[in-house]
Amino acid sequence: MERFVMARKLALGMAAALTIGVAIGATAAFSAPPAPVSVIDPTTGHRIVKVDDRPGNYALYFNYNAFTPDGGRMVYLTPEGIRTAHVGDWTTKLVLKEKIDRLLFVAHRSPTAYYTTKPAGATEADEPYTVWAVNLDTGKRRKIADMPNGRIESINADDTLLSGNRELSPPPPAIAAQGRRDPKTGSPNYAGTDAAGRPLSFADAKEKWMGERLHAAVPMEIFTIDTATGARKSVHQATDWLNHVQFSPTDPTLLMFCHEGPWHEVDRIWTIRTDGSALTKIHQRTMQAEIAGHEFWSPDGSTIWYDLQAPKGAMPWLASYDVKTGARRWYKVEANQTSVHFNIAPDGKIFGADGNGTNKYMSLLVPKPDERPEAKTTLDRDKLIATGTLVTEHVVDMARQDYTLEPNLHFTPDGQWLVYRANVDGSPAIYAAEIARAK
Repeated sequence: MERFVMARKLALGMAAALTIGVAIGATAAFSAPPAPVSVIDPTTGHRIVKVDDRPGNYALYFNYNAFTPDGGRMVYLTPEGIRTAHVGDWTTKLVLKEKIDRLLFVAHRSPTAYYTTKPAGATEADEPYTVWAVNLDTGKRRKIADMPNGRIESINADDTLLSGNRELSPPPPAIAAQGRRDPKTGSPNYAGTDAAGRPLSFADAKEKWMGERLHAAVPMEIFTIDTATGARKSVHQATDWLNHVQFSPTDPTLLMFCHEGPWHEVDRIWTIRTDGSALTKIHQRTMQAEIAGHEFWSPDGSTIWYDLQAPKGAMPWLASYDVKTGARRWYKVEANQTSVHFNIAPDGKIFGADGNGTNKYMSLLVPKPDERPEAKTTLDRDKLIATGTLVTEHVVDMARQDYTLEPNLHFTPDGQWLVYRANVDGSPAIYAAEIARAK
């Protein structure tokens, strides 16, 4: 987007002129940085703000909470440390200057961000790390626990437990070396060859690696960590590839997780209680080549949404399952609505879609339940899957996006913005797009 470059030059010029004027007048000491640059997307009519384009910026995965409980700030990471962006004007502030390994998420009940560090000189391949919490108001940090390996992935609804997964024995070295992120692009690296020795595409190399990792049957566990004491407890052990652990945002003892791997080779989505009870499979396939994944919780904490394709590529749905009632609803996803990830607004009434290599738009999807008389009068309708369709509104033209960098869109807590990461200007940056069209 060359328009961002021109807008940035104009903003910097105005800031310089303002600084000079203040210095000459000697009536004030104003040194605030220029506000983030915004433009109107000429294709969609929505305002887009470039929040941060510092090299090495990182925004959280689509199902990790990035916002303070009051909804006023978003956390993200740069090489200098943890920053916050003020929702609305998108001005930013460095909160913690420290070498961070991973920024994790924000707590639900306090302005606290969780993160991990590694010893000086450690590389991505080095496994031991330390888990910390930092108060975003004061910058004061607190050590939670030392970990031998694995990943912290979620915090529960009352902020008393962290959860994650770890390998109990190492995978083969060739498998462990794949998937590490390029620090310059932010994209993971996958490489491989086919049976004839020809290089595979990014997608095919990733698929091949995921199959190899799955079939390695590495022993793993899901665990919890007490945020007050640092005590770690094993919840579930298996040789399945355990991944994407997510606490319900309202039920503090309910975890969702996945069996990772090529989606057609696994029963993907599961729930379990933190005491290890009530292990439940969420989706049962009914046909060959049926796949489901990229699961996420609704804000109500009882509805699980996921990308369902029955079969793969031919009949996609945005599907849900209510863990309390067992009710299911599937919304038909058209070819021009497919996305890497979907997400849901805080009020649960609208979805966001971040597009993909063939559908390069950041969009809103408005659900429309099937209201036909036949649907309303179907025999045993309450025992059956309810269906519907989705109506699209494009918010951001992503034509220049290289989707090896996943946008990972988030709704802001006020439901007014979509926040995402993109490389449309040639390098990764964090953006916010206003949901209301510019006037």
